[in-house]
Amino acid sequence: MAYITGNTGEWEYVIGLEVHAQVSSKAKLFSQTATDFGAEPNTQVSLIDAAMPGMLPVLNRYCVEQAVKTGLGINAEINKISIFDRKNYFYADLPQGYQISQFYLPIVQNGHLYITLEDGSEKRIRINRIHLEQDAGKSIHDQHPDYSLIDLNRSGIALMEIVSEPDMNSPYEASEYVKKLRSLLRYVGSCDGNMDQGSMRCDANISVRRPGEELGTRCEIKNVNSVKNIVKAIEYEAMRQVELLESGGKVDQETRLFDATTGQTRTMRSKEDANDYRYFPDPDLLPVVIDDELIEKMRAELPELPEAKTQRYVAQLNLSKYDAEVLVADEETAIYFEQASLGTNAKTVANWITSELFGKLNKSSMTLAQCKITPEMLRSMVDMIEDGTISGKIAKTVFEEMFLSGETAEKIVKDQGLTQVSDRASIEPIIDEVIAANQDSVEAYRSGKDKLFGFFVGQVMQRTGGKASPTMVNELLKEKLNR
Repeated sequence: MAYITGNTGEWEYVIGLEVHAQVSSKAKLFSQTATDFGAEPNTQVSLIDAAMPGMLPVLNRYCVEQAVKTGLGINAEINKISIFDRKNYFYADLPQGYQISQFYLPIVQNGHLYITLEDGSEKRIRINRIHLEQDAGKSIHDQHPDYSLIDLNRSGIALMEIVSEPDMNSPYEASEYVKKLRSLLRYVGSCDGNMDQGSMRCDANISVRRPGEELGTRCEIKNVNSVKNIVKAIEYEAMRQVELLESGGKVDQETRLFDATTGQTRTMRSKEDANDYRYFPDPDLLPVVIDDELIEKMRAELPELPEAKTQRYVAQLNLSKYDAEVLVADEETAIYFEQASLGTNAKTVANWITSELFGKLNKSSMTLAQCKITPEMLRSMVDMIEDGTISGKIAKTVFEEMFLSGETAEKIVKDQGLTQVSDRASIEPIIDEVIAANQDSVEAYRSGKDKLFGFFVGQVMQRTGGKASPTMVNELLKEKLNR
C-alpha cells in the first residue's frame, strides 16, 4: 500500500483501470473491412463502417472467439448469452451517432489476475468484465489551420474493453497490472498489446480517500498510451485531488486528458453516467449464444499461460520467482530462454539473458529478433563455462564478440586462444611468482587480514590474462597462503 502525503496527513490511492484491447482480427467487428495499421486515411471503410442508410451489421465470429479465449485466460466466467447494446452519444468521428457495445449482458464476467508487489508478495486484482464493442474513428486537429479532419479507418474495429475493480492502491500496482494483462493478451494471441500503435489503450479511474474511509469521487483519465504515462498520470491526478480536498475544495466527477509533455491532466468533459448514454439492446443484432463446445475448443487452444509458466520455471528449473517473471513477461523471450536452456544449466542461461543480453539489447536499441546470438549459440557458450573450457570472465569477452559478429563461441575461443587454463602445472608457477613479489601482503594475510585473498586472486588472473581456472586458482592460493 502506497500513500500520498499531503499537508494534513496521508491519503490512499484507489485505482480502477479500463483497458481497451484491439482484437487481433483481419476484419472489423461487424464488417469484412481490413484492419491494417498505418493504412492511408479512409481507405479501410465499408458502407457499414460509414453508417450508410440501410446497412446492417454482421457479427465477426472470430472476434467472439478471441474474447472467450481471453476470458478463459483471466479465469473468468463466460456468459453463454450476451447482448449488444447501443450506447448513444454524438462525436464527429462516430458515424452512427451511437456505439455498438455490451452493457447489460457482457460476454465475460468475474475474472482476476495476480500481480507481484514490490515486496515479492502477490495481490489479486478482480476483473469485473470484458465486453466487445466497436471503435470510433479518429479526429485529426493538426493537419489544417481551419478544419478538423476525420479518418474512419478505425471505425468499427473490434475492441475488448477489460474493466477492473478499483483494487489497485498505487501507481506501481497499476503499472504491474497493465504489464501482466498485456503479457497475457499476447500469449493468448487476442491482442498484440502495442500501446504505441493504439491497439491497447488505458482509461484510469482515480480517486483518493483517507485510509479506511468511504470511496472518494473519481475522475477518469482517458486514452493513456504507455505504462510509463499511466504511472505519471495517476501520480499527478491523485496529488491534484489531494491538494484540492485539503484546500477545502471538492472533486468533480469528470473525464480528463493526460498531457505527456507537461505531465499534467486537464478537464475534457463532465463524466457521464450510464443513463446519459440511453443504452438499449441493438435491434439489428441477435443475442450472442455460446455453447460448451466453443468454450472447450477455445480452452484447448490456450497456450501455457504466464502464471503457469512462471510456476514451472521455479519448480522445475530452479529459477527465482523474479527471474522467472522477467523471462515469462514476453513470450518471445520465454521461447528464446527455453531453446537456450535445453540440456544445460537453466539458471546460468537465465542470468546471461536477464543481465548481459538484455543490457546489450537496451544499449543498442535492438529487439531480441534482431540479435545475432541465437539460443543455440548461447547454450553452447554456457556449456563451455559449465565444462571448464572458459571462465566466467572469459565468457564476457566471448559474449561481447558473439553479440557484435554473430560468430559462435567455439570459433571465437579457438581463433583468439581463450581456452581456460586449469592444470596445476601451468598455474602453480604463476602463483609462486605472485606470492614472492608480495611478501608484505602475504604476512598481512597470515596475520588475519583475510580480505587480501581477493588481491592475490586478482594478481594471478591478471598475469594469466583471465584464462586461469578460478577454482584451481582459489585452491592453490589457499594451499600456499595457509601454510
